[in-house]
Amino acid sequence: MQATHDASHDHHGEHEGHSHGGLKQYLAVLGALLVLTVITVGASYLDFGSANIVIAVLIATIKASLVALFFMHLKDDNPVNAMILVSCFLFLGLLLTFCLLDIDNRLDESPAGKAAMKMQGPPSMGRSQTSTDAAPAPKPGYVDSHGAGAGAGEHGGAAAPAAKH
Repeated sequence: MQATHDASHDHHGEHEGHSHGGLKQYLAVLGALLVLTVITVGASYLDFGSANIVIAVLIATIKASLVALFFMHLKDDNPVNAMILVSCFLFLGLLLTFCLLDIDNRLDESPAGKAAMKMQGPPSMGRSQTSTDAAPAPKPGYVDSHGAGAGAGEHGGAAAPAAKH
């Protein structure tokens, strides 16, 4: 019975020497994260040209590293776990890099000589797609499902013949 008690006592003693910082350390990391957040917001209002994305990713990487090291306890954990986490992020970065390279090398496949699609209101609004657009006049010879042709009905005039003889 005594041997079991000693073994469990030694096991608990192992964790007692394994400290995870404390309140001061957590508050310091929280302060650093808040300062970095303020820097991120401030940097978003400044134009650094093509370096904007680099600065944003650098600050986000520092913040993620602080969270992983202190709040996920990787600083005090087995180094193999940190290597696994870093390798996962490296492979994720590699995957995203190849995706961005692929998107950057695609050709613009919009049809030449064709009008660009103009987004209009929902179909439930009828002929006048938006409240500010007037309905286009139908082409000559057009007959709708109600038998009204071009120039008839709301546009005034006589109905166009349904078929030519």
